[in-house]
Amino acid sequence: MVGVLVVFSCKEEILPKPKAMLRLQYKAGEYTRTSTGDCNYTFDKNLDSKLEVNPSCAMVLDYPNMKGSIYLTYKKVDGNLNTLLTDAQKLSYEHVVKADNIAEQPFINQEKKVYGMFYEVSGNAASQSQFYVTDSTDHFVTGSLYFYAKPNYDSILPAAIYLQNDIRKIMESLEWKQ
Repeated sequence: MVGVLVVFSCKEEILPKPKAMLRLQYKAGEYTRTSTGDCNYTFDKNLDSKLEVNPSCAMVLDYPNMKGSIYLTYKKVDGNLNTLLTDAQKLSYEHVVKADNIAEQPFINQEKKVYGMFYEVSGNAASQSQFYVTDSTDHFVTGSLYFYAKPNYDSILPAAIYLQNDIRKIMESLEWKQ
C-alpha cells in the first residue's frame, strides 16, 4: 500500500515591521495667571505645571508628565544690564558643544516693556531652550528648559516643542509689577 500525503497551507507572507518613532501628543495648554507674592513679575503658566517660588523670586515650573522643568531666575538691573545680557547669552552658547544648531528669536513687546531673546537648541544638548527678558532699566529674567534624563533629542523632541511653546507663552504674557 502506497500512501500519498498532500499538505496545503494558506499562509500570508511574513514581512518585517518598519521602524517607527513613538508618537507623543499632548493636549493644548490651559493657562492661568501666576501668583508670585512679592516678586517683581507675573506671567501665565500652564495648568499642567507645578510652580515653586523661592524667596529670591527664582521659580521652577515642573512638568512631571514630561519629566522636564523650566527654571526662571530674577535679577535686579542696577547699572549692570550689559553684564546680565552677556551672561545670559554666554549661558545659551555653552550648549554649542553638543548642539546641532542654536536659533535666536528676538522678542519685543513695547506695550509691556518686555524685550528679550529666545534660543531654541537642537541636538543632544543639556538644555533645549534658553531665554531672557528685561525692561532694560529695572528687571531681568532668565529661563532654561531641562529634562530629568540624559538628552536624546529624538526622544524628547515632542516634549521639547511643547515646553518651548510654554516658554513663548511666558515671554508673551510676562508683566513687570510696579
